[in-house]
Amino acid sequence: MAATVAVGGAYSAPPRETEVAPGVLRKVLTASFIGNFVEWFDYASYGYFATVIAVVFFPDIAPSAALMATFAVFAISFIIRPLGGIIWGSIGDKVGRRTALSWSILIMSGATTAIALLPGYNQIGMLAPALLLLIRMVQGFSASGEYAGAASFIAEYSPVRKRGFYTSIVPASTAAGLLAGSLMSATLFWLLSDAQMQSFGWRLPFLLGLPLGLVGIYIRLRLEDTPKFRELEQQHHVQAMPVRELFRDYRPQILIAFGVTCLNAVGFYLILSYMPTYLITEMGMGESESFLAASISLAVYIGLIFLMGILSDRFGRKTALITASLLFMALTVPLFSLLDGASLGTIILIQIAFGALLTINDGTLPTFLTEIFPTKVRFSGFAFSFNSANALFGGTAPFVATGLIALTGSKMAPAWYLVAAAAVALIAMIASRETAGKPLAD
Repeated sequence: MAATVAVGGAYSAPPRETEVAPGVLRKVLTASFIGNFVEWFDYASYGYFATVIAVVFFPDIAPSAALMATFAVFAISFIIRPLGGIIWGSIGDKVGRRTALSWSILIMSGATTAIALLPGYNQIGMLAPALLLLIRMVQGFSASGEYAGAASFIAEYSPVRKRGFYTSIVPASTAAGLLAGSLMSATLFWLLSDAQMQSFGWRLPFLLGLPLGLVGIYIRLRLEDTPKFRELEQQHHVQAMPVRELFRDYRPQILIAFGVTCLNAVGFYLILSYMPTYLITEMGMGESESFLAASISLAVYIGLIFLMGILSDRFGRKTALITASLLFMALTVPLFSLLDGASLGTIILIQIAFGALLTINDGTLPTFLTEIFPTKVRFSGFAFSFNSANALFGGTAPFVATGLIALTGSKMAPAWYLVAAAAVALIAMIASRETAGKPLAD
């Protein structure tokens, strides 16, 4: 018997789900995976090669200041992401999800390749870091449509009872990009000398952006837009100005989405991107050992992401996201304190523990964000709230963590920053409603 939903006090049957052929769903998942993989392979490469990039683009200042400047470029490039979220969200909600995703991956892969071709400070002086910042701004703009678009694309193709599982491929693809970046970084640091790394080694990962991006575009252009968006078009319900409607009618959803994303933003960048640099600069660990620990923890993380997607389908998004916030508040400081003086094996176990905590949030968040906004503003609502939180707290996390350590003299400063983000997410989720197991709102 069909389930019923309340509408204005009366009850009516929810719309029947559109059947999607397994082959089509596989193509949808593959297309979504590749775009996020390219984006986060680039971010991983920049984060993991930060100590080398600092020497190439900021050679005339102290190493700690150069590293701060490198992370500042990374952070500043996120300023444009809320604007990018609005623009890509508008395109996705007006023209279609497929169009937005195809253009975003094209621009992103081109910018990633451009970084590989940049001359360093010794060749063109201050123009080198200026160009690096400009290109990373372009990357930030293009990437602002990728995560939200991919999650919306998958969610609108997925059956309701497996939506969490299928959508979890989005954070899994970001972790896979980080894992590939970590493995490549570890290999290059092992094979090449410092001079070779500063000359050409750091450029090699960025050169892969173009071919990977072209593959993603090819797959996406061979797909139709989502059943939900096509239905919206057929019923002539596509909004002329979706962003205006979003800010007028869905402000509570924006605040909840922003709040819960704060933990994801800070946690993701501190644990999966900044941690190798933290272990090298603050704990005195070698580059190869640091990247080995990151690679092992990321491999476990990817498997746990899918498990979390399944569990969120069964127990609900709100339960999972509140649990993640509480565990981060309770365990972050103790886990960070164990890193100092720990053996490689212990550090790997700690990173796996951090990754496991993050998957509870990260494996659930994209599904939750697609479910709290209706189809007509889903892309815009997701993209704006997600990118705003990442601009303020995500991309700045490595810079803030480095600055807090310098300011306080305490290696534990990043841990308390993560605890604060978890508290914000907890408040947001307490104010939310459960969304799992229901048809996507139209």
